[in-house]
Amino acid sequence: MNKHDFPALQLMENGKPLVYLDNAATTQHPRQVIEAITSYYEKDNANPYRGVYELGARATEAHERARRAVAEFIGAETEEIIFTQNTTESLNLLAYSYGMEFIEEGDEIALSVAEHHSNLVPWQRVAKAKGAKLCYLYPDENGHLTEDEIKTKIGSKTRLVAIAQVSNVLGLEAPVEQIVKRAREVGAVVVLDCAQSIPHMSVDVKALDVDFAAFSGHKLYGPMGIGVLYGKKELLEKMPPFLSGGDMISSVHEQSVTYAEVPRRFEAGTRNVGGEVGLEAAIKYIDSIGYEAIRSHEQDLMDYAIGKLSEIPYVTIYGEPTAKGRYGVISFNIEGVHPHDTASILDADGIAVRAGHHCAQPLMEYLKINSCCRASFAVYNTRENVDQLVNGIKNVRRCMGFGN
Repeated sequence: MNKHDFPALQLMENGKPLVYLDNAATTQHPRQVIEAITSYYEKDNANPYRGVYELGARATEAHERARRAVAEFIGAETEEIIFTQNTTESLNLLAYSYGMEFIEEGDEIALSVAEHHSNLVPWQRVAKAKGAKLCYLYPDENGHLTEDEIKTKIGSKTRLVAIAQVSNVLGLEAPVEQIVKRAREVGAVVVLDCAQSIPHMSVDVKALDVDFAAFSGHKLYGPMGIGVLYGKKELLEKMPPFLSGGDMISSVHEQSVTYAEVPRRFEAGTRNVGGEVGLEAAIKYIDSIGYEAIRSHEQDLMDYAIGKLSEIPYVTIYGEPTAKGRYGVISFNIEGVHPHDTASILDADGIAVRAGHHCAQPLMEYLKINSCCRASFAVYNTRENVDQLVNGIKNVRRCMGFGN
Protein backbone atom coordinates (compact mmCIF):
# COMPACT_ATOMS: atom_id res chain seq x y z
CA MET A 1 0.00 0.00 0.00
CA ASN A 2 1.82 3.05 -1.32
CA LYS A 3 0.39 6.39 -0.19
CA HIS A 4 2.28 8.03 -3.05
CA ASP A 5 0.00 6.20 -5.52
CA PHE A 6 -2.69 8.73 -4.54
CA PRO A 7 -2.11 12.30 -5.80
CA ALA A 8 -4.85 13.81 -3.62
CA LEU A 9 -3.06 12.65 -0.49
CA GLN A 10 -0.14 14.95 -1.32
CA LEU A 11 -2.40 17.98 -0.85
CA MET A 12 -2.24 20.55 1.93
CA GLU A 13 -5.47 21.54 3.69
CA ASN A 14 -5.51 24.71 5.77
CA GLY A 15 -1.73 24.77 5.56
CA LYS A 16 -1.36 21.21 6.87
CA PRO A 17 -0.95 17.82 5.20
CA LEU A 18 -4.32 16.27 4.38
CA VAL A 19 -5.42 13.49 6.74
CA TYR A 20 -8.27 11.93 4.78
CA LEU A 21 -10.62 9.91 6.99
CA ASP A 22 -13.86 10.06 5.00
CA ASN A 23 -13.33 6.94 2.93
CA ALA A 24 -16.78 5.52 3.64
CA ALA A 25 -18.16 8.49 1.68
CA THR A 26 -15.66 8.17 -1.15
CA THR A 27 -12.09 6.96 -1.54
CA GLN A 28 -9.25 8.73 -3.29
CA HIS A 29 -7.99 7.45 -6.66
CA PRO A 30 -4.61 5.85 -7.30
CA ARG A 31 -2.60 7.00 -10.32
CA GLN A 32 -3.31 3.66 -11.99
CA VAL A 33 -7.04 4.46 -12.09
CA ILE A 34 -6.52 8.05 -13.22
CA GLU A 35 -4.16 6.93 -15.99
CA ALA A 36 -6.54 4.21 -17.20
CA ILE A 37 -9.39 6.72 -17.52
CA THR A 38 -7.14 9.24 -19.28
CA SER A 39 -5.87 6.59 -21.68
CA TYR A 40 -9.41 5.55 -22.60
CA TYR A 41 -10.49 9.09 -23.41
CA GLU A 42 -7.29 9.78 -25.34
CA LYS A 43 -7.24 6.55 -27.38
CA ASP A 44 -10.51 4.57 -27.31
CA ASN A 45 -13.39 6.97 -26.77
CA ALA A 46 -16.50 6.21 -28.84
CA ASN A 47 -20.08 5.11 -28.27
CA PRO A 48 -20.13 1.33 -27.62
CA TYR A 49 -22.26 -0.86 -29.91
CA ARG A 50 -23.21 2.12 -32.08
CA GLY A 51 -20.42 2.17 -34.67
CA VAL A 52 -18.91 -0.50 -36.95
CA TYR A 53 -15.64 1.43 -37.21
CA GLU A 54 -12.46 0.40 -35.35
CA LEU A 55 -12.67 3.08 -32.65
CA GLY A 56 -16.22 2.05 -31.84
CA ALA A 57 -15.14 -1.57 -31.65
CA ARG A 58 -12.43 -0.67 -29.12
CA ALA A 59 -14.95 1.22 -26.99
CA THR A 60 -17.31 -1.76 -27.09
CA GLU A 61 -14.50 -4.10 -26.07
CA ALA A 62 -13.50 -1.79 -23.20
CA HIS A 63 -17.13 -1.80 -21.99
CA GLU A 64 -17.45 -5.58 -22.10
CA ARG A 65 -13.94 -6.18 -20.75
CA ALA A 66 -14.85 -4.13 -17.68
CA ARG A 67 -18.02 -6.20 -17.28
CA ARG A 68 -15.98 -9.42 -17.37
CA ALA A 69 -13.57 -8.00 -14.79
CA VAL A 70 -16.42 -7.15 -12.41
CA ALA A 71 -18.03 -10.57 -12.89
CA GLU A 72 -14.79 -12.34 -12.05
CA PHE A 73 -14.21 -10.01 -9.09
CA ILE A 74 -17.46 -11.01 -7.36
CA GLY A 75 -17.84 -14.58 -8.66
CA ALA A 76 -20.73 -13.89 -11.03
CA GLU A 77 -21.54 -14.72 -14.64
CA THR A 78 -20.84 -11.93 -17.12
CA GLU A 79 -24.48 -11.56 -18.15
CA GLU A 80 -25.46 -11.07 -14.49
CA ILE A 81 -23.57 -7.75 -14.25
CA ILE A 82 -25.44 -4.50 -14.93
CA PHE A 83 -23.61 -1.18 -14.96
CA THR A 84 -25.39 1.70 -13.21
CA GLN A 85 -24.35 5.11 -11.87
CA ASN A 86 -23.93 3.96 -8.27
CA THR A 87 -25.37 1.76 -5.51
CA THR A 88 -28.36 4.09 -5.19
CA GLU A 89 -29.38 3.64 -8.82
CA SER A 90 -28.83 -0.12 -8.56
CA LEU A 91 -31.20 -0.37 -5.60
CA ASN A 92 -33.77 1.90 -7.22
CA LEU A 93 -33.63 -0.27 -10.34
CA LEU A 94 -34.41 -3.27 -8.16
CA ALA A 95 -37.21 -1.51 -6.33
CA TYR A 96 -38.85 -0.54 -9.62
CA SER A 97 -38.19 -3.59 -11.78
CA TYR A 98 -38.45 -6.28 -9.10
CA GLY A 99 -40.30 -4.72 -6.17
CA MET A 100 -43.09 -3.05 -8.12
CA GLU A 101 -43.48 -6.16 -10.25
CA PHE A 102 -43.39 -8.98 -7.70
CA ILE A 103 -44.25 -7.55 -4.25
CA GLU A 104 -47.99 -7.82 -3.56
CA GLU A 105 -50.47 -6.45 -1.04
CA GLY A 106 -49.93 -8.02 2.38
CA ASP A 107 -46.34 -9.07 1.63
CA GLU A 108 -43.55 -8.07 3.98
CA ILE A 109 -40.16 -6.53 3.23
CA ALA A 110 -37.55 -7.08 5.93
CA LEU A 111 -34.63 -4.71 6.40
CA SER A 112 -32.33 -3.46 9.13
CA VAL A 113 -33.03 -0.15 10.84
CA ALA A 114 -29.33 0.57 10.18
CA GLU A 115 -29.77 0.68 6.39
CA HIS A 116 -28.50 3.59 4.35
CA HIS A 117 -31.42 5.58 2.94
CA SER A 118 -30.58 4.17 -0.50
CA ASN A 119 -31.55 0.70 0.74
CA LEU A 120 -34.54 1.94 2.72
CA VAL A 121 -36.44 4.71 0.93
CA PRO A 122 -36.90 2.72 -2.34
CA TRP A 123 -38.48 -0.10 -0.33
CA GLN A 124 -40.68 2.39 1.52
CA ARG A 125 -41.98 3.50 -1.87
CA VAL A 126 -42.59 -0.08 -2.97
CA ALA A 127 -44.43 -0.88 0.26
CA LYS A 128 -46.63 2.21 -0.05
CA ALA A 129 -47.43 1.58 -3.71
CA LYS A 130 -48.13 -2.13 -3.32
CA GLY A 131 -49.76 -2.25 0.12
CA ALA A 132 -46.88 -4.21 1.63
CA LYS A 133 -45.39 -3.89 5.11
CA LEU A 134 -41.85 -2.96 6.16
CA CYS A 135 -40.49 -5.06 9.02
CA TYR A 136 -37.35 -3.69 10.67
CA LEU A 137 -34.60 -5.74 12.28
CA TYR A 138 -33.10 -3.93 15.28
CA PRO A 139 -29.53 -4.47 16.51
CA ASP A 140 -28.69 -5.37 20.09
CA GLU A 141 -26.85 -3.02 22.46
CA ASN A 142 -23.57 -3.81 20.68
CA GLY A 143 -24.94 -3.10 17.21
CA HIS A 144 -25.31 -6.73 16.10
CA LEU A 145 -28.34 -8.47 14.58
CA THR A 146 -29.17 -11.53 16.66
CA GLU A 147 -30.43 -14.91 15.48
CA ASP A 148 -33.70 -14.38 17.35
CA GLU A 149 -34.27 -11.05 15.62
CA ILE A 150 -33.63 -12.64 12.23
CA LYS A 151 -36.06 -15.50 12.88
CA THR A 152 -38.71 -13.17 14.28
CA LYS A 153 -38.65 -10.48 11.60
CA ILE A 154 -38.11 -12.71 8.54
CA GLY A 155 -41.31 -14.74 8.51
CA SER A 156 -43.81 -16.53 6.33
CA LYS A 157 -45.02 -13.28 4.70
CA THR A 158 -41.54 -11.98 3.92
CA ARG A 159 -40.91 -11.77 0.20
CA LEU A 160 -37.75 -9.67 0.17
CA VAL A 161 -34.89 -8.98 2.58
CA ALA A 162 -32.71 -5.90 2.01
CA ILE A 163 -29.55 -5.74 4.09
CA ALA A 164 -26.18 -3.96 4.08
CA GLN A 165 -23.29 -6.37 4.44
CA VAL A 166 -21.49 -3.70 6.49
CA SER A 167 -23.18 -0.72 8.15
CA ASN A 168 -21.94 2.68 6.96
CA VAL A 169 -22.36 4.02 10.51
CA LEU A 170 -21.44 1.16 12.83
CA GLY A 171 -18.97 -0.56 10.51
CA LEU A 172 -20.23 -3.94 11.73
CA GLU A 173 -20.76 -6.93 9.44
CA ALA A 174 -24.27 -8.35 9.17
CA PRO A 175 -24.75 -12.13 9.65
CA VAL A 176 -25.44 -12.60 5.93
CA GLU A 177 -25.21 -16.40 6.04
CA GLN A 178 -27.92 -16.60 8.72
CA ILE A 179 -30.10 -14.08 6.90
CA VAL A 180 -29.85 -15.93 3.58
CA LYS A 181 -30.59 -19.26 5.28
CA ARG A 182 -33.72 -17.83 6.93
CA ALA A 183 -34.81 -16.14 3.69
CA ARG A 184 -34.56 -19.45 1.86
CA GLU A 185 -36.72 -21.11 4.51
CA VAL A 186 -39.55 -18.65 3.86
CA GLY A 187 -39.06 -18.20 0.11
CA ALA A 188 -37.77 -14.62 0.16
CA VAL A 189 -35.16 -13.05 -2.11
CA VAL A 190 -32.11 -11.31 -0.61
CA VAL A 191 -30.76 -7.92 -1.72
CA LEU A 192 -27.24 -7.26 -0.42
CA ASP A 193 -25.86 -3.72 -0.28
CA CYS A 194 -22.08 -4.17 -0.61
CA ALA A 195 -21.16 -0.49 -0.85
CA GLN A 196 -19.36 -0.49 2.51
CA SER A 197 -18.12 -4.08 2.51
CA ILE A 198 -16.41 -4.62 -0.84
CA PRO A 199 -13.63 -2.07 -0.23
CA HIS A 200 -12.55 -4.16 2.77
CA MET A 201 -13.43 -7.79 2.03
CA SER A 202 -13.83 -10.23 -0.83
CA VAL A 203 -17.47 -10.63 -1.92
CA ASP A 204 -18.47 -13.87 -3.67
CA VAL A 205 -22.12 -13.58 -4.62
CA LYS A 206 -22.43 -17.27 -5.52
CA ALA A 207 -20.92 -18.45 -2.23
CA LEU A 208 -23.18 -16.06 -0.31
CA ASP A 209 -26.16 -17.21 -2.44
CA VAL A 210 -27.71 -13.72 -2.50
CA ASP A 211 -30.17 -12.94 -5.26
CA PHE A 212 -29.02 -9.37 -5.88
CA ALA A 213 -26.02 -7.29 -4.84
CA ALA A 214 -24.99 -3.70 -5.43
CA PHE A 215 -21.92 -1.53 -4.98
CA SER A 216 -20.31 1.72 -6.17
CA GLY A 217 -16.97 2.26 -7.86
CA HIS A 218 -16.12 5.46 -5.98
CA LYS A 219 -15.92 3.70 -2.61
CA LEU A 220 -13.54 1.16 -4.18
CA TYR A 221 -10.77 3.54 -5.36
CA GLY A 222 -12.62 3.91 -8.66
CA PRO A 223 -14.33 6.95 -10.23
CA MET A 224 -17.67 8.46 -9.32
CA GLY A 225 -20.63 7.82 -11.60
CA ILE A 226 -20.14 4.07 -12.00
CA GLY A 227 -21.93 1.36 -10.04
CA VAL A 228 -22.80 -2.31 -10.32
CA LEU A 229 -25.93 -4.37 -9.88
CA TYR A 230 -25.58 -8.13 -9.75
CA GLY A 231 -28.66 -10.28 -10.17
CA LYS A 232 -29.26 -13.97 -10.68
CA LYS A 233 -29.93 -14.39 -14.37
CA GLU A 234 -33.20 -16.26 -13.89
CA LEU A 235 -34.55 -13.33 -11.86
CA LEU A 236 -33.22 -10.61 -14.17
CA GLU A 237 -34.91 -12.29 -17.14
CA LYS A 238 -38.30 -11.94 -15.43
CA MET A 239 -37.88 -8.23 -14.68
CA PRO A 240 -39.05 -5.37 -16.93
CA PRO A 241 -36.58 -2.59 -17.79
CA PHE A 242 -36.04 0.31 -15.41
CA LEU A 243 -35.25 2.93 -18.07
CA SER A 244 -36.33 2.89 -21.71
CA GLY A 245 -34.66 4.29 -24.80
CA GLY A 246 -31.61 3.60 -26.87
CA ASP A 247 -29.58 0.41 -26.77
CA MET A 248 -31.88 -1.58 -24.46
CA ILE A 249 -34.10 -2.90 -27.24
CA SER A 250 -34.10 -5.75 -29.71
CA SER A 251 -36.56 -4.07 -32.05
CA VAL A 252 -39.03 -1.17 -32.00
CA HIS A 253 -42.13 -0.65 -34.14
CA GLU A 254 -44.80 2.03 -34.04
CA GLN A 255 -46.96 0.15 -31.55
CA SER A 256 -44.61 -2.41 -30.00
CA VAL A 257 -41.15 -3.06 -28.62
CA THR A 258 -39.03 -6.14 -27.93
CA TYR A 259 -36.39 -5.73 -25.25
CA ALA A 260 -32.77 -6.83 -25.46
CA GLU A 261 -31.46 -9.77 -23.49
CA VAL A 262 -30.04 -9.20 -20.02
CA PRO A 263 -28.00 -7.34 -19.01
CA ARG A 264 -28.38 -4.85 -21.88
CA ARG A 265 -32.12 -4.38 -21.35
CA PHE A 266 -31.19 -2.58 -18.10
CA GLU A 267 -28.52 -0.35 -19.67
CA ALA A 268 -30.44 2.28 -21.62
CA GLY A 269 -28.56 5.11 -23.28
CA THR A 270 -24.90 5.88 -23.73
CA ARG A 271 -22.75 4.10 -21.19
CA ASN A 272 -20.11 5.59 -18.90
CA VAL A 273 -17.28 3.57 -20.46
CA GLY A 274 -14.62 5.82 -18.98
CA GLY A 275 -16.03 5.06 -15.53
CA GLU A 276 -16.16 1.35 -16.32
CA VAL A 277 -12.52 1.39 -17.40
CA GLY A 278 -11.68 3.21 -14.17
CA LEU A 279 -13.55 0.60 -12.13
CA GLU A 280 -11.68 -2.18 -13.91
CA ALA A 281 -8.38 -0.45 -13.04
CA ALA A 282 -9.50 -0.09 -9.41
CA ILE A 283 -10.24 -3.82 -9.26
CA LYS A 284 -6.77 -4.55 -10.64
CA TYR A 285 -5.29 -2.24 -8.00
CA ILE A 286 -7.08 -4.09 -5.20
CA ASP A 287 -6.07 -7.44 -6.66
CA SER A 288 -2.44 -6.29 -6.76
CA ILE A 289 -2.57 -5.71 -2.99
CA GLY A 290 -4.87 -8.59 -2.07
CA TYR A 291 -7.74 -8.57 0.39
CA GLU A 292 -5.71 -10.48 2.97
CA ALA A 293 -3.14 -7.69 3.11
CA ILE A 294 -5.87 -5.04 3.06
CA ARG A 295 -7.69 -6.68 5.95
CA SER A 296 -4.49 -7.10 7.98
CA HIS A 297 -3.53 -3.46 7.50
CA GLU A 298 -7.00 -2.11 8.26
CA GLN A 299 -7.49 -4.43 11.24
CA ASP A 300 -4.29 -3.06 12.75
CA LEU A 301 -5.55 0.50 12.19
CA MET A 302 -8.95 -0.27 13.72
CA ASP A 303 -7.40 -1.97 16.75
CA TYR A 304 -5.09 0.97 17.28
CA ALA A 305 -7.77 3.63 16.72
CA ILE A 306 -10.41 2.05 18.94
CA GLY A 307 -7.81 1.50 21.65
CA LYS A 308 -6.73 5.15 21.54
CA LEU A 309 -10.28 6.55 21.35
CA SER A 310 -11.51 4.28 24.15
CA GLU A 311 -8.94 5.86 26.45
CA ILE A 312 -10.60 9.28 26.06
CA PRO A 313 -13.40 9.52 28.67
CA TYR A 314 -15.47 12.09 26.80
CA VAL A 315 -15.62 10.13 23.52
CA THR A 316 -18.55 7.76 22.82
CA ILE A 317 -18.04 5.08 20.16
CA TYR A 318 -21.21 3.68 18.55
CA GLY A 319 -21.42 -0.07 18.11
CA GLU A 320 -19.36 -2.60 19.98
CA PRO A 321 -16.05 -0.88 20.85
CA THR A 322 -13.87 -3.57 19.32
CA ALA A 323 -12.15 -3.99 15.98
CA LYS A 324 -13.33 -7.59 15.62
CA GLY A 325 -16.05 -7.77 12.96
CA ARG A 326 -15.73 -4.03 12.29
CA TYR A 327 -14.75 -2.83 8.83
CA GLY A 328 -13.29 0.57 8.09
CA VAL A 329 -15.65 2.76 10.16
CA ILE A 330 -15.65 4.28 13.64
CA SER A 331 -18.56 6.58 14.47
CA PHE A 332 -18.23 8.68 17.59
CA ASN A 333 -19.28 11.82 19.44
CA ILE A 334 -17.49 14.13 21.85
CA GLU A 335 -19.43 14.90 24.98
CA GLY A 336 -20.85 18.42 24.91
CA VAL A 337 -19.75 19.16 21.34
CA HIS A 338 -21.95 19.17 18.25
CA PRO A 339 -20.59 16.84 15.53
CA HIS A 340 -20.45 19.69 13.02
CA ASP A 341 -18.27 21.70 15.40
CA THR A 342 -16.04 18.67 15.86
CA ALA A 343 -15.63 18.22 12.10
CA SER A 344 -14.96 21.94 11.51
CA ILE A 345 -12.27 22.14 14.17
CA LEU A 346 -10.66 18.94 12.90
CA ASP A 347 -10.70 20.39 9.39
CA ALA A 348 -8.65 23.35 10.64
CA ASP A 349 -5.97 20.75 11.44
CA GLY A 350 -6.26 19.22 7.96
CA ILE A 351 -8.26 16.22 9.21
CA ALA A 352 -11.28 15.26 7.08
CA VAL A 353 -14.07 13.33 8.84
CA ARG A 354 -17.80 13.12 8.15
CA ALA A 355 -20.41 14.66 10.45
CA GLY A 356 -24.19 14.31 10.21
CA HIS A 357 -26.79 11.56 10.08
CA HIS A 358 -24.87 9.67 7.36
CA CYS A 359 -28.04 8.98 5.36
CA ALA A 360 -29.16 6.68 8.19
CA GLN A 361 -31.72 8.73 10.14
CA PRO A 362 -33.76 5.74 11.39
CA LEU A 363 -30.56 4.37 12.96
CA MET A 364 -29.85 7.78 14.52
CA GLU A 365 -33.34 7.74 16.04
CA TYR A 366 -32.76 4.20 17.33
CA LEU A 367 -29.45 5.30 18.91
CA LYS A 368 -31.25 8.35 20.37
CA ILE A 369 -28.89 10.84 18.74
CA ASN A 370 -29.37 13.39 15.97
CA SER A 371 -25.98 12.96 14.35
CA CYS A 372 -22.41 11.84 14.93
CA CYS A 373 -18.90 12.03 13.53
CA ARG A 374 -17.44 9.23 11.45
CA ALA A 375 -13.79 8.43 10.81
CA SER A 376 -13.38 5.86 8.05
CA PHE A 377 -10.18 4.21 6.90
CA ALA A 378 -8.63 2.91 3.68
CA VAL A 379 -5.46 1.19 2.55
CA TYR A 380 -3.47 4.44 2.52
CA ASN A 381 -4.23 5.45 6.11
CA THR A 382 -1.62 4.96 8.82
CA ARG A 383 -1.21 4.85 12.58
CA GLU A 384 0.17 8.37 12.29
CA ASN A 385 -3.22 9.42 10.88
CA VAL A 386 -4.89 7.87 13.94
CA ASP A 387 -2.58 9.80 16.26
CA GLN A 388 -3.43 12.99 14.37
CA LEU A 389 -7.14 12.27 14.79
CA VAL A 390 -6.76 11.61 18.53
CA ASN A 391 -4.74 14.80 19.04
CA GLY A 392 -7.30 16.67 16.95
CA ILE A 393 -10.15 15.42 19.12
CA LYS A 394 -8.33 16.61 22.24
CA ASN A 395 -7.87 19.97 20.54
CA VAL A 396 -11.63 20.11 19.86
CA ARG A 397 -12.32 20.03 23.58
CA ARG A 398 -9.78 22.78 24.21
CA CYS A 399 -11.24 24.95 21.45
CA MET A 400 -14.72 24.50 22.91
CA GLY A 401 -13.56 25.66 26.32
CA PHE A 402 -13.50 22.32 28.15
CA GLY A 403 -9.76 22.36 28.91
CA ASN A 404 -7.77 19.13 28.46
